[in-house]
Formats: sequence, structure tokens, C-alpha cells
Amino acid sequence: MDKNKNKIAVFKGKNIRRVIHKNEWWFAVVDVIEVLTDSNDSKQYLKKMKARDPELNINWGTICTPLEMTAKDGKIRKVNATNTEGLFRIIQSIVSPKAEPFKRWLAKIGYERIQEIEDPELGTKRTKALRATLIIG
Repeated sequence: MDKNKNKIAVFKGKNIRRVIHKNEWWFAVVDVIEVLTDSNDSKQYLKKMKARDPELNINWGTICTPLEMTAKDGKIRKVNATNTEGLFRIIQSIVSPKAEPFKRWLAKIGYERIQEIEDPELGTKRTKALRATLIIG
């Protein structure tokens, strides 16, 4: 796995694993559920959510794809991941006041990615700025 493609995004101080797949960001579904619901067991929440939303359950295989990402223990594991479009569909099934701010955050990440595709120098500049912040902070 290309380690440069496996990244962490941060929403309100919580990590969301993401990876570049098919030239777009794909996000770990359980991480998003954990952030939006504050659930201690996001896998169980996901199971109940799919039971409440039969359409989501039926289309799960087309919305999500198991992709390799780094787990909390540092090991590489396949986790259910989805792209921005799939995340918006999943978010529809989550009752949370955090959903709307998350959608705006997700749109911002998507917009930044589009900008980086159009002008790769922007990605380089953003990476350098992040490194400088990490070194200073």
C-alpha cells in the first residue's frame, strides 16, 4: 500500500481515516459514524442503522468497498470505506446535530482535492504549511 495515499483527516478533533482510491478520497465509515454519533461501538451502531434503513442495507455493497487503512494499533487492515457521494448517503441515516457541519467539512475537503488535481502545486504548498505547523506547534 502506498503510505502517501493513506491519510488522517480531522473533524472537530477526531480522526477520520481516508485513502486515495480511484483518484478520490475514500473515508472509513466507522470513523465517520463514531464522530457523528459519539458511539463507543460504531460497528454496532452501523449494524442497527442498516437494519433501520433497508435501502441503505440493500445498496451497501455498491456504496462501500473494503480498503486497506492503518488501524489504531498500527496494523494495516481492510475497513469499509466510501467516497464523498456514499458518505452523504450514509449521513442521511444518522440522526445527529453534527451531520450538517460534517457535510460542510466534507464538501471543503472535496473542493480542496479538486483544486489539487487542477493545480498540483497547491497540494505541495498545503503539505509544506502543515509540516511547518507541526514543527512549530
